[in-house]
Parts: sequence; structure tokens; C-alpha cells
Amino acid sequence: MTIKPLIILPDPLLRQISAPIERVDDEVRRMADDMLETMYDAPGIGLAAIQIGLPRRMLVIDIAKEGDEKAPQVFINPEILTSTDERSVYEEGCLSIPDYYAEVERPAGISVRYLDRDGRPQEIAADGLLATCLQHEIDHLNGVLFIDHISKLKREMVVRKFTKAAKTRGSKAI
Repeated sequence: MTIKPLIILPDPLLRQISAPIERVDDEVRRMADDMLETMYDAPGIGLAAIQIGLPRRMLVIDIAKEGDEKAPQVFINPEILTSTDERSVYEEGCLSIPDYYAEVERPAGISVRYLDRDGRPQEIAADGLLATCLQHEIDHLNGVLFIDHISKLKREMVVRKFTKAAKTRGSKAI
């Protein structure tokens, strides 16, 4: 397994819509393992493939509490089927927007269809932190960032800050 470098705002790749994975094979499973290793190293609780520069529809999540046994989950071609009318608010952060957190309101519960790491179709009903994390990561696959769910003023401030930092580092800008 290999720890991959993270794509950081304002890299335009983060706005790209990811392509479906046509076939689940050893290469895709290796990619999932690399993503998990990268997520754990960061550390984070979720990671979409686009965040390591791969515009493919796959994400990994592990919401096990610190000190508990790891509980990695791999979602290939995830699709939200239903969402509840009930809403919940969580303070979200993102490995691609380091050290910035904001409260985001999302549906409290969702159901998701996906392929597991063996390519078998699965469905999951999720609420709480898992529902929030799934929605956050699926947003990434659609070129949407959690800052798109906050006020325009706050979003513009965050983008300006990261654009300035990228120019200082000599990175790509939006």
C-alpha cells in the first residue's frame, strides 16, 4: 500500500466529475487500499479517489472511534437512492481543505447503492455521521466541496485564502 499526495484547494481537479468504474479488479482493490492508507495517514474518516488525483467514482470511509478496531468501508460507484426530510448539522472538515471546518446541514438519513471491493452490488441505509460522511464524499465525486454548502461570503473567503497559499507555494489555481 502506498500513501498518495492529497489534492488541495484550489486545484481545479477537485471540481471534476469522476467517471464510473467499469470493472472491479485487482487494480481497483489496490487503489482502495492506497486510499485507505492515505486516509489513515492524513488522518481522516473519508476520502474520495479524486482527492488523490484519480477521477474515478470510488470512496473509502472509516468512522470507527479512536481506540476502536478499524472498520474500513469501500464504496465503488456509490449512488444516493433516497434521503430523509429530516436534517442534521455536523461540523465538517476536508482533507483537501486542511484546517478549515464549518457546520453543514444535510439530510439526516440516506440510502446508498454501490459495489463493494469484490464488485458485488450492495445497499446501505445510513444515518448520523455515516450519512454525513457518505454525502460529503459522494459530493466530491460530483465536483462539489463541503464549502459549497456554506454561505457565499464564507466560501469566497476560504477560496481566496487557499488560492493565496497556492500562489505562495507555486501550485495550480482555479
